[in-house]
Amino acid sequence: MDWMIVVYNFVYAILGCAVTLGFMAFGYYLFDRITPFNTHDELAKGNQAVGTVVAAIFVGLGIAVGLVIGMGLN
Repeated sequence: MDWMIVVYNFVYAILGCAVTLGFMAFGYYLFDRITPFNTHDELAKGNQAVGTVVAAIFVGLGIAVGLVIGMGLN
């Protein structure tokens, strides 16, 4: 087995995780900017509706970017 292929795939996966987290942070920032309320304050108050929407943003972006990265490994 060629170990360089394993190393390249590992590095690609790590970079993919970093890109995915970056997109998630950008999605949260964008959601915070387009809503008329402060998302962080609403989450701190325990607003479950805002928490559900933020969780859906994270899951959706994670699936979309994760699929793109996963397809690149093949």
